[in-house]
Amino acid sequence: MTASSPSPRFYESDYDSSCSSSAATTIPDSTRTSISISSTVDTANSKPHKANQAGWEAMKRLRSQKGGHLSLDHFKLLRRVGGGDIGNVYLCQMRGMTPPCSYAMKVVDREALAIRNKLHRAETERDILGMLDHPFLPTLYAHFDASHYSCLVMEFCPGGDLHAARQRQPSKRFTIPAAKFYAAEALLALEYLHMMGIVYRDLKPENVLVREDGHIMLSDFDLSLKCDVVPKVVRSPAAQETKQGLGGGNSCYTMPSCAITPMQPVLACLFPSSLVRKKRTTTTITIRPAAGLSLQELVAEPVTARSKSFVGTHEYLAPEVISGQGHGSAVDWWTLGVFLYEMIYGRTPFKGETNEKTLINIMKQPLAFPRMGFSSSKEFEEMVKVQDLISRLLVKNPKKRIGCTKGSVEIKKHEFFKGVNWALIRSVRPPEVPPPPSSGGNHNNNNKKKMMMMSHPSRSMIVPLKLSKQEREAPFQIPPAATPRPQHHFDLF
Repeated sequence: MTASSPSPRFYESDYDSSCSSSAATTIPDSTRTSISISSTVDTANSKPHKANQAGWEAMKRLRSQKGGHLSLDHFKLLRRVGGGDIGNVYLCQMRGMTPPCSYAMKVVDREALAIRNKLHRAETERDILGMLDHPFLPTLYAHFDASHYSCLVMEFCPGGDLHAARQRQPSKRFTIPAAKFYAAEALLALEYLHMMGIVYRDLKPENVLVREDGHIMLSDFDLSLKCDVVPKVVRSPAAQETKQGLGGGNSCYTMPSCAITPMQPVLACLFPSSLVRKKRTTTTITIRPAAGLSLQELVAEPVTARSKSFVGTHEYLAPEVISGQGHGSAVDWWTLGVFLYEMIYGRTPFKGETNEKTLINIMKQPLAFPRMGFSSSKEFEEMVKVQDLISRLLVKNPKKRIGCTKGSVEIKKHEFFKGVNWALIRSVRPPEVPPPPSSGGNHNNNNKKKMMMMSHPSRSMIVPLKLSKQEREAPFQIPPAATPRPQHHFDLF
């Protein structure tokens, strides 16, 4: 769903799609080459966190009008907004729907992918998208076939990606509070994926899109690994539990107010805080366990997942992926560390002059942090905390990496995330909110250009221009697979 990344990605060998775990692991059939030419639709009937949104309601109305069957004829494809190794993404709208809702449609040429032995990657992404229902992950509104093309209709993110957003920042790096916000939302998305038995394996700023409200959405799941996960309850020493939001002792456990008043957080997530008239109150229950007792935690981390495939982006590869000895869910926590490092320092920690040098640095070079000035003691303290978290995430031995056994449960307790209200993070104002699309001619050309192209065109989402009636009604022709376009990908290194 993103534009072509400047960082080359290399993918699993066409003959190495094997994964192992203690339980049976779901693996797509890489030899599947049969092509269906009939138009079909198969989409989830219920996406609770989208239930009241205009785009979801419009899609439900269209589906009811067409007897549940959608096709390419029901959509207007306005322009290409991005592309990757397995398909292109177009901005589209439904025909005859007022007011118009914008969507992103990913178009995949199945015949071309079958020839390249990559059809299983497109099928994996489609299957995963159909499973997801989370605020920081894509919503699959519909998918259908058109001739030898597969079309996935998802939500459109007008804010571009975090790589482009970082380029717009002073010194091309985010402030620590902004980096904490984006890292926290990415962590929640990874937490959900792991609970669903999905190892993402491709976290990077180019794959983190910004919605119209400023919150993020992960994209591109063709490199993800599907596996089994067994949730379990583990006991944690009470002394390790910290009191969130209060300055009490370490032996206290604070139950969030959502456990007492479950409706208030739901309203706060769906509507701006200014629309919730009820006076904000904080209800806290503090439980002090008796000496020697422990608290229980739910852990749903696919710790037994294993794959020997070489997948990812060079600068974000975990050491265990490079070594080829097998990797699991801990690779996502490594990439989270690189992601956080890049947002704060403006570059990745092990980048070398060449891709080969980058891989060597990842394997052998110790982690180092650039020297930076600080405007206050509070900023210095925050930097110490984030460096400690990054150091724990970028441990080269995956068995000693933070999150390797308990997953996000362990990472969310780190001092860097102290004060983050995980239950109500969607009610927090993001660091940046994309400007609304132009509605007429009252804006000058500079503002129009800024709203159309957030930065470099190859990395930006494009806000639709006002089209003439003839342009709106004209059918859009999908370019043939043979159309040349710049490629920054290769299969094996």
